[in-house]
Amino acid sequence: MSTPSTTDRRPAGAVGAPAAPGSARRRSHPARTRHRAGERLVAGGFLAPAVLLVALFLLAPFGWTIYRSLFSDTRTSPFSWFANYALFASDPALSRALQNTLMWVAGTVVLPFVLGLAIACMTNAGRFSRLVRLCVVLPYALSGSAVAVVWNFMLTTDGAVNQVLTGLGLDSWAHGWLLTWPGNTVVMILANAWQATGVAVILFLVGLQSIPAETLEAGALDGAGGRQQFRHIVLPQLRPVSIVVIGMSLVNGLKSFDLIWVLTQGGPGRATETLAVSMYNETFLDLRPGAGAAIAVVLTVIVLAASWLYLRRQLDVKGA
Repeated sequence: MSTPSTTDRRPAGAVGAPAAPGSARRRSHPARTRHRAGERLVAGGFLAPAVLLVALFLLAPFGWTIYRSLFSDTRTSPFSWFANYALFASDPALSRALQNTLMWVAGTVVLPFVLGLAIACMTNAGRFSRLVRLCVVLPYALSGSAVAVVWNFMLTTDGAVNQVLTGLGLDSWAHGWLLTWPGNTVVMILANAWQATGVAVILFLVGLQSIPAETLEAGALDGAGGRQQFRHIVLPQLRPVSIVVIGMSLVNGLKSFDLIWVLTQGGPGRATETLAVSMYNETFLDLRPGAGAAIAVVLTVIVLAASWLYLRRQLDVKGA
């Protein structure tokens, strides 16, 4: 009787058995890694032109502005650290410009938002709604300089507003609207709101027309009145549009220049300057590039901080 050969003694499953799943995953892991690296490389190639353009035309000039703000305004331009930033505490004109900028931010955010929402709601459905919307949106098609020329015709001492007041027997109300602070800043904010309300109306109309009619009908069936529907149904669904409107108004209010320059050039004196106007005056008229660069840096920081805080709050509320 023969005995089995030792060469035939093999562990069960050694030949013809499928490989373990873990070993297959280990063998395919380098391939997946190379595939993902290739995808990231392709994505980086598509993003590279945009990143280079942003770095070239935005980050590099801002970095140079910060660097220039640390030098004085003399011909040799010695390094002066933060002396240009100290002007905000020592120069009354810059303090007034900062105050005017905050007034512009408050006015150019609140007025276009409130007026745009009210006009959009009133003209969303109506017989003459298209004509009314055209009249409101038309000023937005004008440039800031053209708007300033129109309002300069109205607000000068012998302008249309004073002539109308005199014709109505209200002579005591007629005065130089652009000559005294803070009235001159207030009327310029109103002029800006007259132009900026148009885009707010357009955006709010888009938001209103995207609200499903079924939600309003359901609210009416539940006994909700007009005010309750507006507060609990319409406004929450207009949150994305509201974020856009307030964000645009915030940035435009902080960097407003053309309307102020055409109407008053920051005067009388420097009473109506905002930070944007002060930056232009210091850099190009007074030939103080260091001070102008410091104002530009402060204005940029204010714009970025205000936008970030607002968007963070809105996104946190939306996420909640």
